[in-house]
Amino acid sequence: MAHHKDAIKRIKQNAKRRMRNRHYRTRMRNHIKRVRVAVEAGDKGTANVELRAATSVIQRLASKGIIHRNQAARRISRLNAAVKKISV
Repeated sequence: MAHHKDAIKRIKQNAKRRMRNRHYRTRMRNHIKRVRVAVEAGDKGTANVELRAATSVIQRLASKGIIHRNQAARRISRLNAAVKKISV
C-alpha cells in the first residue's frame, strides 16, 4: 500500500482510468462483433451501417490513446475487407 499522498492519488487515478478504458474497449469489441455478425449473415446494408459506427468508435479510441493508432488502422482495414467480400 502506498504511503505518500501523491502515490495514493495516482492509484485512485489509475483505477478510474482503467475502468473507463475497459468500458471503451468493450464498446469497441461489441461494435466489431455486430459487423462480423452482419457479414456472416450476408446482410450488406446492416454490415455497412455497423461498419461506419465501428470505424467511428475505433478512431475515437485511437485519438484518445486507449488503443494504438496502428491497431486501430489494422482493425478498420480488416473490417473493411470483410464487408467488401460480401459486397462482391
